[in-house]
Amino acid sequence: MRDIAGAMAAWHTAGVRFALATVVRTWRSAPRGPGAAMAVAESGEVLGSVSGGCVEAAVYEAAREVIASGEAVLKTYGVSDGEALEAGLTCGGIVEVLVRPVDGRHFPGLSEVLDRITAGRPVAVATVLPTGPADGSPGRSPGRSPDGSPGRFPDGSPDGSPGRFPDGSPGRSPGRSPDGFPGGNLVVLPDPSTEPPPGTPPGASAGTLAGGERLDAAITEQARGMLAQGRTGVVRIGRHGEQRMDELTVFVQSFAPPPRMLVFGAIDFAGAVARMGKFLGYHVTVCDARPVFATRARFPDADELVVQWPHRFLEEHPVTESTVICVLTHDPKFDVPLLERALRTPARYIGAMGSRRTHEDRLTRLRAAGVDERALARISSPIGLDLGARTPEETAVAIMAEIIALKWGGTGERLTRTELSIHR
Repeated sequence: MRDIAGAMAAWHTAGVRFALATVVRTWRSAPRGPGAAMAVAESGEVLGSVSGGCVEAAVYEAAREVIASGEAVLKTYGVSDGEALEAGLTCGGIVEVLVRPVDGRHFPGLSEVLDRITAGRPVAVATVLPTGPADGSPGRSPGRSPDGSPGRFPDGSPDGSPGRFPDGSPGRSPGRSPDGFPGGNLVVLPDPSTEPPPGTPPGASAGTLAGGERLDAAITEQARGMLAQGRTGVVRIGRHGEQRMDELTVFVQSFAPPPRMLVFGAIDFAGAVARMGKFLGYHVTVCDARPVFATRARFPDADELVVQWPHRFLEEHPVTESTVICVLTHDPKFDVPLLERALRTPARYIGAMGSRRTHEDRLTRLRAAGVDERALARISSPIGLDLGARTPEETAVAIMAEIIALKWGGTGERLTRTELSIHR
């Protein structure tokens, strides 16, 4: 939802009625993961995507119905679901999508959520998932065909039996929460002890799941843990917050601050890397000790532009396990002290530009500075995947491809030459 938060905020401010569709669970080779979102305005305008095109038409129609009815629904689309096949899910997976109305009555805390997302501040939203038909009728199970004939649940069981999803949870129809449970949205902020916030309200949560204080407190605790890990998913819990019960399924969507990309060396390749990093959702900092090169005119896409010796900047700023570091200076007076310090951090990726000969010289200098072989093995150099890149833009694609492959465990091979799952 981060990619459409700004446009949603504009709709909300203007009083536009709309529905928000969010992927809550996926199985097998689903095209997009939990948290992917699509918004549909009363006028028919659409923002975002839940599946990259596989089921958008069906979700659009569901959203229009939700705007009209004011009732949230939970829809399941999969290759074993006749209704989903008609909608066009040919990607080989199962997608569960929550579609809920959004206006001042249904989601009063939305403004704060969108403000925090666009400002890059952490926030989580917890929602009780519907499990029964919205009109109280028996409804269709996920595996029933559009003509009402018996279909099958995702595991292949006939829909005359309860059926189960691949994770073992019971199959269910879209609609209202169990036993008419009203649901609601609980906005959860980080524990105040982990975020020094001027102006952050104490208590760190707003809204309610409408199940009482014990339920809100239990979900707040779990949601804060998920937010700290940047994790989105479902939680099973009792209707009064009992940890060993599973009467309710609660979807927790976490919006952690975007990961940081630190680009050292204000060269033409750095400009392309900054643009690509920003496009992929990173908070990009470009740092160089030379003010003549580190200018806003040369790096308009960077979130931060810093004129400082790179190693000193790294000493003064925190680096987390989600941070990626790109050393593009290929000058030993910058590279060696910078890499020596970078290798002491938990950064996910450390890449350094330069030829193999340049890198061998770098390694010799780093060994002399006391860096061990295990640490040196963390450096990706020459930087990037072998794409045959020539231009700064092509080189930026090669660098980002390596970062993506490392993050998700990709091989870097052409998909046509592999038999691996496309969407891991």
